[in-house]
Amino acid sequence: MNLHEYQAKELLAQKKVAIPRGSVCYDPLEALIAARQLKSEKVVLKAQVHSGGRGKAGGVAVLSLDDDVRGKAAEILGKRLVTNQTGPQGKPVSALLVEEVVPIDQEIYLGVILDRGSGRVTIMASPEGGMEIETLAKEAPDKIFTVPVHPLTGLTAYQARGLAYSLSSNKGIASQLTHVITALYQIFVGYDCTLAEINPLIVSRDKVLALDAKVNVDDNGLFRHPEMERWRDRSQEDPVELAARKDELSYIKLDGNIGCIVNGAGLAMATLDLISLHGGSPANFLDVGGGASEQGVADAMNILLDDNRVRVVFINIFGGILRCDVLARGVIKAFRGRGVELPVIARIEGTNLEEGHKLFRESGLPIDMVSSLDEAAKRVVERAQSA
Repeated sequence: MNLHEYQAKELLAQKKVAIPRGSVCYDPLEALIAARQLKSEKVVLKAQVHSGGRGKAGGVAVLSLDDDVRGKAAEILGKRLVTNQTGPQGKPVSALLVEEVVPIDQEIYLGVILDRGSGRVTIMASPEGGMEIETLAKEAPDKIFTVPVHPLTGLTAYQARGLAYSLSSNKGIASQLTHVITALYQIFVGYDCTLAEINPLIVSRDKVLALDAKVNVDDNGLFRHPEMERWRDRSQEDPVELAARKDELSYIKLDGNIGCIVNGAGLAMATLDLISLHGGSPANFLDVGGGASEQGVADAMNILLDDNRVRVVFINIFGGILRCDVLARGVIKAFRGRGVELPVIARIEGTNLEEGHKLFRESGLPIDMVSSLDEAAKRVVERAQSA
């Protein structure tokens, strides 16, 4: 679950991290009132969407109070912001963060991630912030500092201080940076995050402020933080993925035209790789799991069929707990209920295989049974390309 900037800053403020004065607004008049109450020479309007690159897409505007703040707010609110991260469909803007503009003496990057190579939470920082960390890593890798955190000791005081002094030699600034580094780490661990980032973290005269912030929470940890659910913005999420989550299915929408239904995450990843290897493009990652019922399979197939880009369906099942006959009944139920006749390539193995094959053969649906996984992947790519 991703948080908006204003929500991430609220978490930081709770940890006594300084942030610019501002408030979140939902209509143009509210934005105008908020801007006037700041009594700042300039204010910034920032579209609240789950995407970077807002400024280049017209989602950030710096204005003086003599400018038409209300008009600019009306222009941003309600539009679909298309950035380099959203794809052509964009993200709807339903909230604006109205903040004071503060002078910037230095921009710093600070982020906390899980480094899967070392298996440790790792803090990354750079004295040159304000750009994406991927760009920074490419252009100035020697200016990125990393601190791996031992899972038993956690972040130690000397690690936080050492990183702070690598970012600033000013004692007062380094002291504030030490606090911010510790607070961001505590947020990452305390809320089961996959990412906690401040970019840029700025030095403004003698103060350190979080000018922008990003926090992503691992959905698998939300049961420990039920209070976070109030911050979920469903308008920023794909409705098909929301439906899949409701049905307890692992579904991720991709950009291709081959709909995949598989059981087991490992087999699902192998299926996507094979499709790509043979020149095709999967439309989704969909793992129905090992214990899906007939209705669960039907629900999964309906979610897959909701994607109008799908031109062919690839079923790749190894029946263990999920029996092949249960799978077949669920697939047939979904297709008959929808009245669609997309071509289907099915490769199924395992428990009740013969019964599953029989159900598919007698269904009258355009299902092509293939025993070899590699051959099935080749065939599904061919069908997709000719569709």
